Amino acid sequence: MLHTENWENAKIKIIGKDRERFQIGTLSEKTIHAVVKNYYAPNEDNQEIPINGKYADIFFPPAGGVDTLDEDGTKGHIIEIQTRSFDKLRDKLSSFLPEYKVTLVLPIPDHKQIIWIDPETGEISKGPNRKYGNDYMGFKELYRIKSFLTHPNLQIRFLFMDMIEYKYLTGSSKDRKKHGACRYDRIPLNLTKEICIDRVEDYMQFLPIDLPDNFTSSDIAKAARIPKRLVSVVVGIIRDVGIIEQIGKRGRSYLYKISEF
Repeated sequence: MLHTENWENAKIKIIGKDRERFQIGTLSEKTIHAVVKNYYAPNEDNQEIPINGKYADIFFPPAGGVDTLDEDGTKGHIIEIQTRSFDKLRDKLSSFLPEYKVTLVLPIPDHKQIIWIDPETGEISKGPNRKYGNDYMGFKELYRIKSFLTHPNLQIRFLFMDMIEYKYLTGSSKDRKKHGACRYDRIPLNLTKEICIDRVEDYMQFLPIDLPDNFTSSDIAKAARIPKRLVSVVVGIIRDVGIIEQIGKRGRSYLYKISEF
């Protein structure tokens, strides 16, 4: 469930109220990470907490205090925000999951406008505002931690938002927008959607409802309108977590069905 008031308060805290006169030179590094952290934990006392020799982005201790257990038998709730490269979380997950409930949050751009900055002149130009995200984009990152996905203490949040992305014209292409153009920062605008994966069965939401009883990855790609290169990752994950099972082949393609729970 999206909490619009919490989101607006987090943006005000990190970015400031006067957004119309917000200058590029004052952008803080990793703005999205900071806003999302304050969205989930407005109280800074819950942020950047040392646990098992590592720092958790957010930590909520059990209601009875740090020396007690939550109702689910864990030592509290950790929230980690990672804008990309989930492989960097493997050490933390190995350390946290045996004792704590852990929620991983992946911010995903829904609509995105790119603002280009010429690093030599400081001149700014705007690109088009385009639809960018889809429900399956986060699977590329889930693949990096697939060995943890069935752990009962792990939860996932795909947090979709409209954003502005500032990039330097430093690419080696003719227009300097490709092949090495450097991202400066991303500024979140409004939240659009949150997809929650609280248990393995929640991966069912990624199977289109109009699939036949027996289906191939191409059937999923067509029904979900996602590229084949992405559907192979999606199918691999939902198969590995036990949502679907391979039952044979149709021509050169593997054939699947939904598992019985």
